Amino acid sequence: MTVIQKLKTAKHPLISVEFFPPKTGAAQDIFTKGAVELTGLKSDFVSVTCGAGGSAAGPTLEISKRLRGLGYDSVMPHCTCVGMSRAELARSTDEIAAQGFQNIMALRGDPPRGEKLFKPAADGFRYAAELVSFLRERHPKICIGTAGYPEKHPEAPDLKTDILHLKEKVNAGADFITTQLFLDNRAYFEFVEKCRAAGITVPIVPGLLPVISLEQINRMRTFCDFHVPAELLKNLEAAQNDPVQMERTGLSWASEQISELVEGGAPGIHLYLLNRAQTAFYPELFACLSRVRGR
Repeated sequence: MTVIQKLKTAKHPLISVEFFPPKTGAAQDIFTKGAVELTGLKSDFVSVTCGAGGSAAGPTLEISKRLRGLGYDSVMPHCTCVGMSRAELARSTDEIAAQGFQNIMALRGDPPRGEKLFKPAADGFRYAAELVSFLRERHPKICIGTAGYPEKHPEAPDLKTDILHLKEKVNAGADFITTQLFLDNRAYFEFVEKCRAAGITVPIVPGLLPVISLEQINRMRTFCDFHVPAELLKNLEAAQNDPVQMERTGLSWASEQISELVEGGAPGIHLYLLNRAQTAFYPELFACLSRVRGR
C-alpha cells in the first residue's frame, strides 16, 4: 500500500521515521541494530535520505531494501536533484520502481557543503517541482511526497512566496507534504491554514525532531532556521550541565508537541530520529506515540 493510500484510509494518525544511510563500515552494524530495535515502534512507513551526491541509487536503495527485509512496510527512498542529470534520475528512479518500491520522496536537495547556492547538474533540474513532474510522468502510479517549510525555506524571500512554490510541487503531482522540523506547533498550524487558503489540499504531515541537546539545536539551525520557544530554551539552558536532564527536557517537549498536533488534526507524525533508535523508546515519548496509534 502506498503512503497516500494509508493517509486516506488510516483510522489513526500515521507514525513514520526517517533513516539516513550510514557513512562508514563501522556505522553499518550500529545502523542495523537500531533499525531492528525500531521495528518495535511499528511505524506505518519509513523514508531513507539520499546517499552522497543526492543519488537515490546506491546507499539509499540498498538501505531501503535492507529495511524492507527487516519487515518495514511502505519504505520511501528519497530522490533529489543534486548532481543528477535527467538520464541519471531516470535510471535511478526506474531502479527504485523495478525493486518494487511504491513511494518516493522528491526533493531539490541542499547545495553541497561549503556552497550557498544550489546549482543544477548539466541537463538536471533546478527545482523540486520539475522533479515531481518528471516522476509523475515517468511513474504515474508511484506515490510522491515532497517537503514543506512551516517557517519558510532558507532561500525564499517570504513564506507566502514559499507556499506558492509548494503549490507548484503539488500541482505537478505530489501526493502529500512532510514538513521540515519545527519546535513551536503554532508554526505548523498557521502553515497548514495558509496552505489551505492557497488551494493546497493534500495531507500535510508534521516533521518533528525530538531534541536531545542545545548543541543539536544549534547544529540543525545552520541549515534550516526555526523558532526555539523561550520556555524550551530556558529549560534546556538550565539543564546544560546535566545531559540526562537536558535529554528528558527535549523529549518531554516532543511528547507534548505530538499530543497537541494529533489533537489539532495532524494526519500523522514524521520523526527525524537521526538514526537514534533509543530516542523513540524514551518512556514518555513512546507512551505518547502508542496513544497515537491506539495501542
